[in-house]
Amino acid sequence: MEIEFYIPRWGNRHLSWTDFATKAKLSGYAGVEANLPAEEEEQLDMFTQLNANGLRWIGQHFETATVDFAAHVKQYEARLYALAAAKPVLINSQTGKDFFTFDQNSELIALAARISKETDVRILHETHRGKFSFCTSATAPYLHQFPDLRLTADFSHWCCVAESYLQDQQEVLQLAIDRTDHFHSRVGFPGGPQVNHPAAPEWKEALDFHCAWWDAIVQRHSTLKTKTLTVTCEFGPYPYMPQLPFNQEPVSDLWEVNLFMKNFLEKRYADLSD
Repeated sequence: MEIEFYIPRWGNRHLSWTDFATKAKLSGYAGVEANLPAEEEEQLDMFTQLNANGLRWIGQHFETATVDFAAHVKQYEARLYALAAAKPVLINSQTGKDFFTFDQNSELIALAARISKETDVRILHETHRGKFSFCTSATAPYLHQFPDLRLTADFSHWCCVAESYLQDQQEVLQLAIDRTDHFHSRVGFPGGPQVNHPAAPEWKEALDFHCAWWDAIVQRHSTLKTKTLTVTCEFGPYPYMPQLPFNQEPVSDLWEVNLFMKNFLEKRYADLSD
């Protein structure tokens, strides 16, 4: 099984697409996870630079935010169709709202499933604060309701919401792992969604918990003989990355942190490569 590592556009928007794509390629990433730019000129620039550097693209949806549900459905549908038309490896969607009803979020999940089938583009739903999947107990009913619902696992969010490493929620956690087709390798902790640097010894416990979950995902796909598993090294900028007081300098270099995660996991899973 091949494991492909992606770098997020999030946190790197200070770089031009030329510089970003070149840096990603030189750093050994297989591709980029990013939303579809609204402006056609930037879309052209993005795809030109990705293609020039042989980088693949995971489409990201996070923009639909309106609280009016009827408008939300229309905007969500339009964005998914636009992403699917651009033919990404897959679409990672931050879907729904934590305050929408079960039926409302279910309508969005069903809509995504229909668009996925119609366009032949996989649509995964990220475990994310503020969305239908903001915690284990909220997500479980949707996983039971929709047997084909597939996830992007970002368990850092669940650690933050639960203020724990989910030790007492193993059943739901295992269900989520079984439904995961892509994951974000960000390390959270009971006080927040992102440690300041995963290599720091004081965060070993947090890293170990996340590695156990990622190992389970990787092992499951290896057993299923999945050809390619994708991982996005998704540590992010402020407010995810803490800042020093008064001068607002980040406490760690974001690119270096994500590159550490890629290199760490590449070494960890090297024996699974064909």
